[in-house]
Amino acid sequence: MTLADHTLHRPVGRPAGAAAQAAHEPLPVGPALLFCPGDRPDRFAKAAARADAVILDLEDAVAPGHKQAAREAVAAHQLDPARTIVRLNPPATADFTADVTALAALRPRWVMLPKAGSIAEVDRLVAAIPSAKVLVLCETSRGILAAPALAAHPDVVALMWGGEDLVADLGGTSSRGEDGSYREVVSHARTAVLLAARAHGRSAIDAVHLDLADHDGLRAEAVDAAASGFTATACLHPDQVGVVRAAYAPSAEEVERARELLDAAERAGSGVFAHDGRMVDGPLLRHARTLLARAAAIAPGTDPAASAGGPSAASTYVDPSAAPAAPPAPAASTDTDVRPEKETLR
Repeated sequence: MTLADHTLHRPVGRPAGAAAQAAHEPLPVGPALLFCPGDRPDRFAKAAARADAVILDLEDAVAPGHKQAAREAVAAHQLDPARTIVRLNPPATADFTADVTALAALRPRWVMLPKAGSIAEVDRLVAAIPSAKVLVLCETSRGILAAPALAAHPDVVALMWGGEDLVADLGGTSSRGEDGSYREVVSHARTAVLLAARAHGRSAIDAVHLDLADHDGLRAEAVDAAASGFTATACLHPDQVGVVRAAYAPSAEEVERARELLDAAERAGSGVFAHDGRMVDGPLLRHARTLLARAAAIAPGTDPAASAGGPSAASTYVDPSAAPAAPPAPAASTDTDVRPEKETLR
C-alpha cells in the first residue's frame, strides 16, 4: 500500500515550493508565512519566493510617514494572489479607511485584519473589499474573547494570535518569563485562538518568534504548533522559513510509523485493536491520517519515507533529522529588510 492510499485528496497545480496543506484547509498556502514591509516593493518578489506565502504589511512594519507609499506599492503588486496576504491597519483607525480605499481595485484574495474584536469589523472590511477572505488577528483581550464569534463568520478563513500586543493591551510588560516560555495568560490566548479556529473549521496561524537568532526556540514552538493543530507559523525573517518548514514536515520515521499503524488497522478490521503494545482507536487513526496528509502535501507524489537522500529545499520533502544543526544566522541574509513590527526581542 502506498502513501497515497492513506492520504486525503491532494490539490494539483500548486506553485513550485509551496508546502500546501491538505485540500480541506480554508487557507491552503503552506506552513511558513513571511511578513514583508509594504513600503519595500523591491523586496516583495524575494519574500514571496522564499516563503509559502508573503504577508505584505501596511501596519506595524511601516512608519506613519510611509503609509501612503506603502498602500500604493501594495495596490500595484504583481505577486500571485493565491499566495499573497495583505495586512491592513486596525479597523478603528483612519489608516484602515485609507487602506481599503486604496486596495478596492486590486481585489485581494486574502486580507489580514489586525486587532480584530468584533464581527462588525469583519463585515466592514468585506463590504469595502468584497473579494477578500479574512484572516483575523486576535491580539487584544477583546479579540481573544471574541475569537469564537470571529471564527464563525462566513468570510473568515483563518485566525492568528499575537502575544506582544496582547500583553500591552493587558497593561503588562513582557509576554515571556525568565526561561523564555510564554506567560500563562499568553499561553491561554494561544490555546483559545487555536480552539476557536479549529472548532469552526478555520486555519490557525501561530505567532511570530521575535528572537531572530533563536532557531532552537523557534523550532520547538513550530514543532509544538504543528503537533497541536496549527496550520502555519508567521515569520519575520527569511531565515526562519526553513526552520518552520522543517518543523511542520513529518520525519521519515513518523511517516513509516503512521503507515504501519493504518495498515494494522486494515488488517484488524473495525473497532479497537492492539499495535506495538498499546491500544489503538479512532482518534489515533485520525492522527496518523493527518500526519500522512501533511507529508503528502509537502511533497505531492513523493513517498517521504523514501526521500532521505538529499532533497531539494524548493519542492521536495525535507527530513528534519537530516537538516543542518543550525540554519544560517539572520545577519548573514540580505534578501529581505526586516522590521520586527513594534515588538522587542526577548
